Formats: sequence, structure tokens, C-alpha cells
Amino acid sequence: MTASPHIQYFLGANSPAGFYSLYPELIAPETARAIYILKGGPGCGKSTLMRRVAQRMEEAGLETEYILCSGDPASLDALLLPQLGAALVDGTAPHVVEPKYPGVVERYVNMGQCYDSQGLAPLRGEIIDCMAGYKGCYQRAYRCLGAAAEIFEDQRSTLLTDGLSEKLAKRARGILDRELRKKRGPAGGQVKQRFLGAVTHAGPLCLFETAQAQCGRIYELADSCGLAHELLIHLLAGITAQGWDVTTCPDPMAPQRLAHLLVPQLDLAFLTSTADLPFPGTPYRRIRLDAAADKELLRHNRPRLRFAKKVSSALMEEAISSLAQAKAMHDDLEALYNPYVDFDLVAAMAADLCGEILA
Repeated sequence: MTASPHIQYFLGANSPAGFYSLYPELIAPETARAIYILKGGPGCGKSTLMRRVAQRMEEAGLETEYILCSGDPASLDALLLPQLGAALVDGTAPHVVEPKYPGVVERYVNMGQCYDSQGLAPLRGEIIDCMAGYKGCYQRAYRCLGAAAEIFEDQRSTLLTDGLSEKLAKRARGILDRELRKKRGPAGGQVKQRFLGAVTHAGPLCLFETAQAQCGRIYELADSCGLAHELLIHLLAGITAQGWDVTTCPDPMAPQRLAHLLVPQLDLAFLTSTADLPFPGTPYRRIRLDAAADKELLRHNRPRLRFAKKVSSALMEEAISSLAQAKAMHDDLEALYNPYVDFDLVAAMAADLCGEILA
């Protein structure tokens, strides 16, 4: 299946343990031709520059992979140009990126030069106050996410028996037999990590369209109890053992567990769907993972599971409210900076980078 002009993922997650980064997975410096690390504060034009570069690359017929900001999915945190072995990335906190091979692979792009420092000077106090409040909102969001995750894990561990694990492993073997039919892949079974979903200021989000753009046959894993990982780890092992490349997508609320697998070479994806994030299309096959749980165990623990779901949902709402406050404060911060940013210089820098990359 032909890839769409651009694909979107996340490389950072607002997780129960704080900001979780997969930015080292963007592109391997050892094989990259060029990595441009953008440095600069709020509102200085980093996302604008990357979108200008992306537009120019797409006009040239090149594939682009957009890395969205989990704090504000309307903003770009990185841009990957896989055919050229090039990438641009926002190297500022919380996803700090530093060069491994400076000068020969990576180089800094100083976006701070786009500020009018003299014009900003009278706003010093407002900017400092806004920065402090913005970071405090994120800390509260992470505490709420942590509490929600603890309660959800209690619910998951209640249902995840040895019998259920074996049942899901057997189901995975059946899927592998049907889908692979002993076919060998063209590569060595490489794995790359991306987040397909994120907990954002607008609520949980999943970029199902990215999977649909790359994979025509989609297994929907209907899962309200966090059981998908037990099926996906066996699928991952079997697919990579046959030499197929896989994009693994961790769960932003539990980055140690898998939520989705994409195998574009096989036109195949396995996507977890929930009541909050239902799969929007018509799946190739649908598997109800909840139905695999022990019926007697479900019946016996139903009041406990119902309570856990209610409390976990309330904590998630509080976390999202704090993320929304952080987003509003960040918008205020950018509004302070924007009038003192030279966007003509941003456009000129983008044009220079396009010329250098395409050369």
C-alpha cells in the first residue's frame, strides 16, 4: 500500500511518571545524513519553520513524517524526511535533544535570533510569572495521571490470570499462522517506536488515520482493561522473527506496554480501541479481548471494577483539566512573545534549510 504524503505520530507522552520521551528513536544519527536541532523559546517560530520545510518537501514529492506535540497536537515537535535521511527537531525542554556527532550529522539552528530582545525587555515580569504557572499545571496533571494509572493497573491485574495470558498467546499464534503463512520478510525484522496516541489538553487522542494510511488490513482489538499488550508481544515476536519491520506503539498511560503494532510491509496493523477512543473505520477483523477474560472472575469483581473505572475516569478528567490550563498559559506566553518575533527571518531560515536539505 502506498504511503500517504505525510504520516503523523508522537514521540513524547504525558505519562503517569511525567514526560516520557522517545525522541532518540526519531532517526539513528549513524545512518542520518543531517539532523537539524532547533533551539529557541516559546513562540519563536520553531513549529512554523518545520511546517514550511514540510510543505516544500511535499511539493518536491518527498515523504514526510510529522511528529506532533503531545501538549498541543496543533504544534510540530519534529519533522522526518525518511527518503533523504534528514530530520528537524525541537531540541528544547522537555524533549531536550543534543548532538551525538556535532558538525558531521547534527547542527544547531538558533531560533532565538528571531526574537526582538529589546522589545521583550519590559515584559520580563509577566513572562517569568507565566512560565512558573505553566510548569505547575503539568506537575499536577502528572500526579493525577499517576493516580489514575495505579487504579487502572489494579483493574488490569485482577483480570490478567495465567489462563488468560495463555489464551491470548494461543490467539496470537493463530493470527500469525493465518497472516504470515511462513512468508519471509525482505529485511531483518527492524523495530522502531512511535506513540500513536497521547493524553492531550483536549483529552485522549489516537492517530488512527496514520495507521489507515499505511495499512489496509486492520485488526481492531476492543479492550477496556489493558489486555492488548499480552496479545501484541507475541505478535511482535512472531512478525519480527519472520524478517518483517514493525512500528511498535506504546500506551502513553503505560509506556512499558504495547498498544498498537503497524506492519506496512504486510499492509497489516493491530490497533487497540476503547470506549473513549473507538476505532473510526471498518476493521478487517475485530477481536473482543474483554470476552477472553474469565467470566466468573468478571462477575465476582464487577462492583470493584466499576468503582475503579469511575475513579480512574475522574482522575483522568482532572489531569486533562490541568493540561488544558497549561495549554492556556502557554498560549498566553506565546501571545507575549509573538509580536516580538521576526517571522520574515523565520521564513528565510526555512528557505535556506530547504535549499540545503534538497542539495
